[in-house]
Amino acid sequence: MKNRVTYQLDISASTSNLSEVRNFIGRHAGKNGFSEKQIDEIRLAVDEAVTNIIKHAYKNDESKTIDILLIFTPKKLCVKLTDDGKNFKLDTYERPDLEKQIKQKKRGGMGVYLIHSLMDDVSYTRDNGKNKMEMCKNRNS
Repeated sequence: MKNRVTYQLDISASTSNLSEVRNFIGRHAGKNGFSEKQIDEIRLAVDEAVTNIIKHAYKNDESKTIDILLIFTPKKLCVKLTDDGKNFKLDTYERPDLEKQIKQKKRGGMGVYLIHSLMDDVSYTRDNGKNKMEMCKNRNS
């Protein structure tokens, strides 16, 4: 494998495109040596992140786009998501109380927690009116 291999996909902000995103991740992660378990974890984390962008940053505005960049290196895969939607304030995020969520049979509110649980490194920045999220999965995790 070369030192760095990249793949890009741009989609409109519609949940109908989530299967295309999952297929894109699976195809490239598989041919770049990630296990099925790792691929499932990456797919779920990216699915959650893209859904959050669609619902919260864009308020389901399908005219908006999300840029997805996969960067494979010998040690890891990093997924970079870029959008120009509403800013996400990570510093105000509170980790959900899992027991309370289950007892109240509450749906939702678990995306950020799941992303951080499934991926090895997660970062979020806002730069020049764009949200940039990067999630990395180590090959040996």
